[in-house]
Amino acid sequence: MNDYDALRDYLMRQKQDELVLSFEQIEEIIGAALPRAANRASWWDSLRSPDIQMPQREACLAAGFVATRMPDGASVRFRKQKSDRRR
Repeated sequence: MNDYDALRDYLMRQKQDELVLSFEQIEEIIGAALPRAANRASWWDSLRSPDIQMPQREACLAAGFVATRMPDGASVRFRKQKSDRRR
């Protein structure tokens, strides 16, 4: 279990394709303060350095969402990924 499992579970319960959560809302969901690095847009970027394990990114992707920090610097947009995988 990692610190962001609660965020993953929260996102998995969402019905809408896109939602925006403030840092405060995310902290309430995970039950902890976000690290200072969360202020950087790159920390939320789901497509950045896929070979580097980042627990917040893994949680979002596991729930089927891509995260992007909003320009206000205090919230994050979670957008449901298109399920276009054929295996």
